[in-house]
Amino acid sequence: MRVRVATVERNTKETQITGRVNLDGAGLADIATGIGFLDHMLEQLAKHSLIDLTLRAAGDLHIDFHHTTEDTGYVIGEAVSKALGDRAGIARYGHAMIPMDETLTRVSLDASNRPYLVWKVAFSRPKLGEMDTELFKEWFQAFSQSAGITLHVENLYGENNHHIAESCFKGLARALRQAVDIDPRRGGAVPSTKGVLGGSL
Repeated sequence: MRVRVATVERNTKETQITGRVNLDGAGLADIATGIGFLDHMLEQLAKHSLIDLTLRAAGDLHIDFHHTTEDTGYVIGEAVSKALGDRAGIARYGHAMIPMDETLTRVSLDASNRPYLVWKVAFSRPKLGEMDTELFKEWFQAFSQSAGITLHVENLYGENNHHIAESCFKGLARALRQAVDIDPRRGGAVPSTKGVLGGSL
């Protein structure tokens, strides 16, 4: 089986980021973004997807957390896309319902190479720790765009903002784990009647 590992670097005037993923890992995480809550969420992503994730980010945190948050989404998504290659043999679809105490979140995705985000998540607080809650949508948007994934995230109900955010990342992790798994019954074929993933439906 092909080794599904990829490394991506992104260097701009706003951020310098290096990320590495192993789609067939054990969920190991080595993450340092300078944003504590984001590190915690990305560790959850690795743990529950079984994707090994290494990430180092230096950004303009003296301005705010926007650029670093968004660009880590771009880097991780691009690394996932590179590791998937032509996406031959994968299950393609993934779905998860994640409960966290009073919170329930649904995540569905299609590793179609057609990026799209539907985000139906609302927060009642502007910040979690030092992180603006509006930045979670920016991370998921950047990830879905660069990963080439159609991604639907819907918080069905919940009160605790930490639980809501964490259930979104855990839901993505579990759905991603399903979607990128190799389906032996496909015999290495691309999971599309077109023979390729991406472009028009």
